[in-house]
Amino acid sequence: MSQPENNSPKYEPLFHVVLHQPEIPPNTGTVGRTCVAVGAKLWLVRPLGFQIDEKSLRRAGLDYWQHLEWEVVDNWEALTQRLDVSRMWMLTKRAEISFLKVDFQKGDVFVFGCETAGLPDSILNQRPERNLRIPTRPQVRSLNLSCSVGVIAYQAVRQLGLPDVSLD
Repeated sequence: MSQPENNSPKYEPLFHVVLHQPEIPPNTGTVGRTCVAVGAKLWLVRPLGFQIDEKSLRRAGLDYWQHLEWEVVDNWEALTQRLDVSRMWMLTKRAEISFLKVDFQKGDVFVFGCETAGLPDSILNQRPERNLRIPTRPQVRSLNLSCSVGVIAYQAVRQLGLPDVSLD
């Protein structure tokens, strides 16, 4: 399956979700569905732990893929050339700042690491004041990637509002 043409967007994204080197196709599928639900654009940073073809997408449960605004980039540098790094929020369990203490804005970029290793220090150390965590009880090491994206996406929607989605 090929990437969508950039000149025919499906919708204007409210914000961006970046998966840095995702490994598990069903997680990416669930994140894609969440992005469609809230009007976010999904960015995938290579290398990916799976193929992006029609058969693989179906197997991963990506039945909403045709409605998704998405793009794949070859590496972190390519992503930072396409998106405003000053708008990036890196999600990591090692951050000091809770996502609940931040006022999000339209166009923000939420960056999530791969399922097994999270984001590399080379990214987290670039702007540590932009690193956020999702608080959990100490008995939980971390949340699943797709759960984490859902938590952040709906907090952003709650703050920004989304005219086509009822939050009542």
